[in-house]
Amino acid sequence: MRLGLTQSLRTEQRLMQSPQMIQAMQILQTPLLELKDQIEQELQENVFLELKEDPQDPSQQQQTPAPEDKIQREFSEQLDQLEQRMGPGTRGLSRSSGGGADEDDKKQAALNNTPGHSISLPEYLMSQARMLNLAPDLLHVVEHVIYSLDADAKLADTAEQIAQMLLVPIPLAENAVEIVRGMEPVGIAAKDLRDRLLMQLDRLGYVRPLTRQLVADHLDDVARNKLPKIAKETAASIDEIKESIEFLRHACDPSPARAFDQVESSGVVPDVVVTETDGKYEVRSLRGTVPELSLSPRYREMLQEAKTDPKIYEYLRRKIDAAKWFIEAVHQRQNTIERIAGEVVRRQEDFLRHGVQRLKPMKMQDIADAVGVHISTVSRAISGKFIETPQGIFDMKRFFSGGTQSDDGEMVSQQAVKDTLKQIVDGEDKNGPLSDDQLVLELGKKGVHIARRTVTKYRKALGIDSSTRRRQF
Repeated sequence: MRLGLTQSLRTEQRLMQSPQMIQAMQILQTPLLELKDQIEQELQENVFLELKEDPQDPSQQQQTPAPEDKIQREFSEQLDQLEQRMGPGTRGLSRSSGGGADEDDKKQAALNNTPGHSISLPEYLMSQARMLNLAPDLLHVVEHVIYSLDADAKLADTAEQIAQMLLVPIPLAENAVEIVRGMEPVGIAAKDLRDRLLMQLDRLGYVRPLTRQLVADHLDDVARNKLPKIAKETAASIDEIKESIEFLRHACDPSPARAFDQVESSGVVPDVVVTETDGKYEVRSLRGTVPELSLSPRYREMLQEAKTDPKIYEYLRRKIDAAKWFIEAVHQRQNTIERIAGEVVRRQEDFLRHGVQRLKPMKMQDIADAVGVHISTVSRAISGKFIETPQGIFDMKRFFSGGTQSDDGEMVSQQAVKDTLKQIVDGEDKNGPLSDDQLVLELGKKGVHIARRTVTKYRKALGIDSSTRRRQF
């Protein structure tokens, strides 16, 4: 055996991921509101980018390449080639989480979620503790108790455990726990749900003995809707039990810290809008809501001035290339989303006219083949995107689902089956709700035949309780 160094030549082709290509894929999968934030950031970082003030100005139109020109076609081909060679591991490209409502569209701004509280629950509780003028050692333990609460504001540690951790007397820890339990909102630092509800009932003053008994001794049976069993053990009537349960629902809050869990979230702004004109559906991209970009007219002048300094010239040239790539990436994003949405609308006209019952099964691969792009391009293009239709605003991913064959031979989407299932449950006799086996039979009468386990899966996905819990007494 001979050891040593040798040299050999081999020919291979590689497609390297340039920063520009990675940026293009990020822009493609970025939702509309986040894209606006990204454009603002790019405007601040690149001096050669500026907003196009007058889209009708011929001189400015020449500076921004048209979406279908030679550069655009080359860019599109390079992106598709990259998509075909990329594995699944590259799908999770990171993106910054932008927010903020669309100030130019009041209709869409109304869809924004309510912003969260300005302070967290621990901060709110500590502000109450500081108003009690507690001794420093007691305040220290109170602070520990507050920051030991779990996500549901429950306290898992006992006073003995807290005393052992902080090396303080047990009575001091017990006092601290009781102080926190006495704070607002009522129910903070409870051991479990039963303890929390009893705390809230204690604050209400007089409560019917039956109501307190339901919480103390029959809470599990209440959750399982076993009212006859409760009636037998308490000697109360079904109506009295129902009244007490209704009182608990209105007077008690099982999640008092829920209001502090809210975070400010971005609004839902559709990327495309579907309108009906003379019986035909048209897809319109909301390009007008995206700031129109162009190259600054000063870039030629600055390049000319920098020719005497190679380093400055090279820096300016890179900035200009980056600006061109960014403009092309935004154009490609708009064009790709519009083409995909157009194909989706063409295939789902029955849904647009008649609702979710007529939603057809559809795969991303089908759309990719029709549009002429890779399936991962479709996945990125619909990620986090919304489409406004005559039936409402929907996440574009909702249109992609499998299906089952009905009696008439047509394929019915999973979403349509779920909607049919919900309608059957909504129309059932609540005194004798349908079991999953009976739901299978009812779906069969409507021409949809699926297994019982599938019905159970769909029912749980819709948040529908079992027949035992749905029963009304």
